[in-house]
Amino acid sequence: MPQEFTVPSLISVWNTASTCARVQRNGRYVPGSAAHSAKMLPNLAAHAIRVYTRPRDLVLDPMCGIGTTLVEAIRLGRNALGIEYEPQGARLAALNARCANQDPGAVTGTVLCGDARHLTSLVPAVFHGAVDLVVTSPPYGNSVHGHLRSTRETGERGLVKRDFRYSRDPANLAHASTDRLLEAFTEILTQCRRVLRPGGTVVVTTRPWRERGELIDLPSAVLAAGQAAGLVPAERCVALLAGIRDSQLVARPSFFQMKNVRHARRLGIPLSVIQHEDVLIFTQPEPGRPTRS
Repeated sequence: MPQEFTVPSLISVWNTASTCARVQRNGRYVPGSAAHSAKMLPNLAAHAIRVYTRPRDLVLDPMCGIGTTLVEAIRLGRNALGIEYEPQGARLAALNARCANQDPGAVTGTVLCGDARHLTSLVPAVFHGAVDLVVTSPPYGNSVHGHLRSTRETGERGLVKRDFRYSRDPANLAHASTDRLLEAFTEILTQCRRVLRPGGTVVVTTRPWRERGELIDLPSAVLAAGQAAGLVPAERCVALLAGIRDSQLVARPSFFQMKNVRHARRLGIPLSVIQHEDVLIFTQPEPGRPTRS
């Protein structure tokens, strides 16, 4: 008898931080994965995959980092494909995908190392037009990333910040200016559209940040980038980065978020701790619907 599959009700607020990120990843990633400076919440990726795909569908992350999207897709019985620019990240993503895949005969997890702006030349032709869902996030300001080591750990006075860079490669988009980043991300979304099936879905998570005190509205810029890539905006949701207890939000900011907020307030800037990611959902137009390349 065929297994029934029910798509969860569409909601605009995703409760994706009922537990902290460390707990969500516990025991599911190989050593060294935690050092990556920016990782998508596993529950966020899993929610998108549950809502917008069916078992054995193909999920792509063109900037997959340590492979969070791939791990969650595989654990939910979907096939997974990831592209990662950094060789070390690609190696970790491949190991994490392999560990997540307890039944290699049921689904596949593939990681390719390369620049997502050339995705269609990296991805085998058999996958072109076969991707059901893209889940990804552009790199953004480093103010929310990194790990601390205290005096107790280092034996030296003060706090030491580590693992706060995406990469030391100057060609990595994490080092690009905002204008150049958005231009490149538009090309990446264009490449994704070319491998999506008709009616396929793209989920992009992002958030604003401040640069020299100026607010960078990255979510609105990514929305424009998706439209320029020929995708159709379908939804705009919120994925919580805070837990909920007794109907109240329980913030889980990093040390650096709190430090930046306190510094801004001392300067008279009414900055608050970010409690959510913006989630932008696009669709691939059906045949016959006009698009822009």
